[in-house]
Amino acid sequence: MQHLPYSAGVEIVLLLASPTHRYEGRPADGPLPATGQESHPNIRVRAGLGIVGDRHFAQRAHLQASVTVMDVEVLDLVADDLGLPRSLDPVATRRNILLRGVDVDALRGTTFSLDSGEGPVEFRAHRPANPCAWLDVVLAPGAHRAMRGRGGIRCEPLTDGMLRLGAARMLSSIPLATGAASPRRPAPPGSPPGSSGS
Repeated sequence: MQHLPYSAGVEIVLLLASPTHRYEGRPADGPLPATGQESHPNIRVRAGLGIVGDRHFAQRAHLQASVTVMDVEVLDLVADDLGLPRSLDPVATRRNILLRGVDVDALRGTTFSLDSGEGPVEFRAHRPANPCAWLDVVLAPGAHRAMRGRGGIRCEPLTDGMLRLGAARMLSSIPLATGAASPRRPAPPGSPPGSSGS
């Protein structure tokens, strides 16, 4: 494992592994039904493959983007932007790992690990997990635009391991910005439209 000199306490608030892509076709038609449990108390991660039981596991097109990670506090910022109660459903984001305590979007291009008590699981953060138009239907009208620049990151797992809900320790190759999520940042120039991770 790479030496990761920076550390912060975080909370893992959601672990999502879904066997199906539920956001297919036209958003106006609504999502496909869930075919099983999606939110889990723990998940198993495999190096280079993703999360066991997830729709992106071992998919060649997603090997460097098989795990999506997001700061759950972004949902409160989106609710504030839209004048809504702070009760947006984190499962609707379709992100695999939602954390509280660090600015996840600042981790792009870094290596980091999460340890929830079973040993560290290391990831490489490759590119933004850009929001898509589905969020206007499943989260709230205007959520697609409000989440631009702060929709999390797509990661490649570098080691095997287990993650559990609750308190965890993050190590990173860069200093970690702790606290509330940052205000919306514009997408980097030339960034292609992304998928919500459905």
